[in-house]
Amino acid sequence: MSEESVPQQGGTGQPKGLLQQMEELMAALNADLSALDADLQASGDTDRRSGEEEQVG
Repeated sequence: MSEESVPQQGGTGQPKGLLQQMEELMAALNADLSALDADLQASGDTDRRSGEEEQVG
C-alpha cells in the first residue's frame, strides 16, 4: 500500500476521527470524479465532431 492511500494524522499527533477521514476521502473521490468527467466530456466532444464531419462528407 502506498503512502498516498494511508490517511495522515493531524498536526497534533492524534489520530483523525473516522468521520473526518471519510469526509477527506469523499472530497478526494469527488475531485477525481470531476476530473474524469471533464476528460470524458472533452473526448466525447472531439469524437462527436469527427463523426459529424465523416457523415457530411
